[in-house]
Amino acid sequence: MVAGEASGDQLGAALIDAIRVQQPDMKFAGIGGPLMQSAGMECWWDSEQLAVMGILEVLAHVPRLLKLRKALIKKVVDLNPAVFIGIDAPDFNLGVENRLKAKSVPVIHYVSPTVWAWRAGRVKKIAASTERVLCLFPFEPQYYPPEAVKTDYTGHPLADSIPIDNDAASARETLALSDSSPSIALLPGSRMSEVEKLFQPMLEAAVLLRKQFPQSCFMVPAASPKVRDFVDSQIQQFPELNVQVFASGAKTVMAAADVVIVTSGTATLEVMLINRPMVVCYRAAGFTYRVLKMLVKSPYFSLPNILAAEELVPELLQQQVTAENIAREVTFWLQHPDRCAQLKERFIEIHEQLRTDAAATAAIAVLNHIALSHETLND
Repeated sequence: MVAGEASGDQLGAALIDAIRVQQPDMKFAGIGGPLMQSAGMECWWDSEQLAVMGILEVLAHVPRLLKLRKALIKKVVDLNPAVFIGIDAPDFNLGVENRLKAKSVPVIHYVSPTVWAWRAGRVKKIAASTERVLCLFPFEPQYYPPEAVKTDYTGHPLADSIPIDNDAASARETLALSDSSPSIALLPGSRMSEVEKLFQPMLEAAVLLRKQFPQSCFMVPAASPKVRDFVDSQIQQFPELNVQVFASGAKTVMAAADVVIVTSGTATLEVMLINRPMVVCYRAAGFTYRVLKMLVKSPYFSLPNILAAEELVPELLQQQVTAENIAREVTFWLQHPDRCAQLKERFIEIHEQLRTDAAATAAIAVLNHIALSHETLND
C-alpha cells in the first residue's frame, strides 16, 4: 500500500482495519503515515516523502521521486504481494501501478483521480495502469468505461466515522472554550506549502473579525510539529488576537466552531460532515494556477460544492484570498442563522448519501480482487 498524504493515510488505516476483520493474518507494507503504521503496516518510507504540490514544485523533486519509485517497485516485485493498492497520489501511484501490472502484480487504485474536473483524457492512462478503481463518491464510476477498468463506489470512511449530529457545546467543553463567544476555526492546511500561503490572510481576517466581534476567539489545529512551529511564529505577530493552537483534534476544533475558515481539500469534506458553515480558500503557485485554469472544467473546487453541484459555501481563489473577503464571508454566516440552518439540512442530505460502511465496502472489493487474480493465475 502506498499513501502520499494525510488523507490517504486515513483511508489506508481504515482499509487495513477493515481487511483484518475478514483476514486477520493479512500483512501490510509500503509507504504510509502514522495512522497506517499504528494499524500495523510495515513502513518502508514515510508518506511525507510524496507530499509535494504544484507543477514547478514537483519538478524540483523529480530525481528523488524517480529514485524512490524505482526502489519501491523492486521491493514490491521481490515481495510478490497478493495485491498492490495505490491510495490517491495518482501522479506517483499510477506510474508504479503501470510497472507492477506489467510484472503481473495485481493492482488497485483507491480514490479516483478527479477526471470529472480536469484532464478527462487520463481515464485511458488510468485504465492502462490499474485493474480496479475504488471511488469515494457516487458520481465517479460513470466516467470509466466498464470494459476498460473495473470500478466500485465505496463511499467515504469519514462519512461513516463522523456522526450526523456533532454537538458544539461538548466540543467547546473539551477544548475549554467559552460558550458565549463566537468561535472561529482557522484551518490553513496540513502541508507547509499551503500553510505558508494561507495562514497570514486568515490571521489578518481574524483581526478584522475581532474588531466587529470583540469577544470572538480563534482556534488552529496544527497538523504536525513543523506546522505548529510556523503557526506559533505567525501568531506572535498578532498579539491582539485570542488564538489557541491545538496539537491534535482537528475534528473537535471544527465541531467547536461557529464558522470554519478552511483550505480546500479533504478538510472541507470533514467540515461538511461535522456540519459547520465554512469559507473555503485556496492559493496555488502562479504557474501552477495558470495551467490549472486552462485544464479545470468544474465550476467549483471545494468538495461540498462539487458534491452538491451548486455553490453551498463561498470559495475564494488566488487573489480573492484577502483578509477583507474572508472576514466578509465569515460575518455573513455569523449574522444569518437562517442560512446556516438551510446549509445544515443540505449537509445532512449529502452526509447520509455518503454513508456506506465505506472501509468494509472497500475491503470486500480488495479481497474479491485478490481472489479473482488468484483464480486467473491458476487458470
